[in-house]
Amino acid sequence: MGDLVVGLDVGTHKICTIVGEVRPEDVYVVGLGIEPSDGMKKGVVNDVGALSSAIAKSIRKAEKSSGYDINRAFVSVAGSHISSLTSRGLATIVGSRSVQAEDLEKAMSVARNIAIPHNREILHVVPRSYTLDSQDGIRSPIGMHCFRLEVDAHIITASTTSLANLEDAVESAGVLVDRFILNPLAAGDAVLTDHEREMGAVVIDIGGGTTDLAIFIDGTVWHTAIIPVGGNHVTQDITYWMRVPFGLAEQVKIQRGHADMNAVSESEVFPVEPFGGEILPVSRRDLAMVIEARLEEIFELVEKEIKRSGYAGLLRAGAVITGGSSQLPGYRDLASRILNLPVRLAHPERITGIADTLKNPSYSTSVGLLRLGLEMDSVTEPELVSNMGLPVNNWSRRMNDFLRRFLPQDEQR
Repeated sequence: MGDLVVGLDVGTHKICTIVGEVRPEDVYVVGLGIEPSDGMKKGVVNDVGALSSAIAKSIRKAEKSSGYDINRAFVSVAGSHISSLTSRGLATIVGSRSVQAEDLEKAMSVARNIAIPHNREILHVVPRSYTLDSQDGIRSPIGMHCFRLEVDAHIITASTTSLANLEDAVESAGVLVDRFILNPLAAGDAVLTDHEREMGAVVIDIGGGTTDLAIFIDGTVWHTAIIPVGGNHVTQDITYWMRVPFGLAEQVKIQRGHADMNAVSESEVFPVEPFGGEILPVSRRDLAMVIEARLEEIFELVEKEIKRSGYAGLLRAGAVITGGSSQLPGYRDLASRILNLPVRLAHPERITGIADTLKNPSYSTSVGLLRLGLEMDSVTEPELVSNMGLPVNNWSRRMNDFLRRFLPQDEQR
């Protein structure tokens, strides 16, 4: 058996624990545990005990199917408490010499040294590009000559209390958190092609409680955001409209839902038993109208966030949509119309073993966690210094080493 890594995707709708083996050509899944989530709302913990119990059930299922004891995991994180900003770091190159790894380390250290509120902490720091003297847009500065080295970094921060609550829930289930990984980074790792990363694409991961997005340009992450609206809001709209329990509304959405009311015949009806017990006919077109209205709101919020980022004109590869709430008929056309971008619906690729369930948009973040974990396990401390120019210490190990996966390929060599 090769190296094993565990990903723990803690979502508003479900909890997924995956145990996978490192293989050159794919991820071989040897254990899987899926459990309905409890104690989460819009990606944030609202009941540590309930969430811990649900996590423990998911972990036990993964242990049973894999035959391995699970005591550590890479854990997903999202929620409206996530925010991001851009920072620049400077290093002066003394003497007539080329840029070395320690120069990158110094520039990154300066970029990280920003003032943030006491109740927030840095989750990830991603170097986007470098400037050597007046020459900007440099992707691999090692070995190049200059007097002034600047790094443009994307910094992702999170609420300290939100992370602490999530960590408490995970550790109460008997598992230590190796590191937290932002949802859209994990989803992007699972579904984006190298071409899309280079050309410019936005990953939109639509989950139960949140819609998570990450913009990739020139092979790395340029912008991230979490929108606190997701598929559960669609289901909630159906419960109010049909006057049915949430579970029945979710079932109706999955089995009868459509994202484009004009694509549904007015004559299509189906029976539903609302509160009160009397079975009534429901128009499928009216159901689609309710669903379409909420999805339009979600994509309009996504469009505003993309425009706010300032990178709307750089997304030549368009949008890649994934997540459990992206599977309704008509979804792609609706997204393309509102975003005015080419749209691809995506699910995880290159997974084998007990992986049939995972080849679904619902598990893009789950699989991405595993792949990032595999990448992190393959990075040794000397490689961190030579390839990323990051300080080798506990902080950088916890917060930054996995981001080697997001650097341009030239810089990883």
